[in-house]
Amino acid sequence: MDPRATAFLRLLNIMDELRAKCPWDRKQTMETLRPLTIEETYELGDAILENDLDGVRKELGDLLLHMVFYAKIGQEKGAFDITDVLNGICDKLIHRHPHIYGDVKVQDEEEVKANWERIKLAEKGGAAVGEASVLEGVPKGLPSMVKAIRIQDKARGVGFDWERREQVWEKVQEELQELKREVDAASDKQAGELGDVLFSIVNYARFLGIDPDEALERTNRKFISRFQFLERESRKDGRQLGEMTLAEMDAYWERSKSVRD
Repeated sequence: MDPRATAFLRLLNIMDELRAKCPWDRKQTMETLRPLTIEETYELGDAILENDLDGVRKELGDLLLHMVFYAKIGQEKGAFDITDVLNGICDKLIHRHPHIYGDVKVQDEEEVKANWERIKLAEKGGAAVGEASVLEGVPKGLPSMVKAIRIQDKARGVGFDWERREQVWEKVQEELQELKREVDAASDKQAGELGDVLFSIVNYARFLGIDPDEALERTNRKFISRFQFLERESRKDGRQLGEMTLAEMDAYWERSKSVRD
């Protein structure tokens, strides 16, 4: 037997045994697992950002356990089992890759993505394809920035997109001016205009080939590292942050750049 199949079957057997014998595992539901799954997904994201390949391996195992766990609960409910899950994703991949499993010709990855969105829309719409929305597949619970990325990707998949990067930058400038106008007027539209600025920045990042969520997370980590340097070094000098001037803290901040960057 293929060692991959052997390893997967081992996990399935362990899941069956735990669900039958372990008090904690027997108590779990899809609802109780959900927050744990989200946490595990973020832990995988951390490992990827840190280029910790051993960590990626471990976190993938944790997530795979969760997938098997959900399938086991689905089986107990008589709704689906792991075989249904695996066959479902296999069928979906074959159907959405007609350039591999059919006679469709594509020129590049953009055509592949466009075909994917068209096929997905047809699947969701069924007989009423004209009534289905391209954006129906965007999860409501996604973090706002990630949701913006997915919205823009899906719109692009059906051809609704800017033609040139310069146009997107002009839109960013336009939204910034509109935000400043509302801020200067102290209007109640400031939050909406700020949202427009952020959405346009996400769009521009996409045209640069940059994941804005990943870019922001790297900046978050950089800020944390520098700020903790400031805290650590000021304590060594017997200083307290709340008692220091901004100029004094800035001096430590500048030192952190030379050490960390």
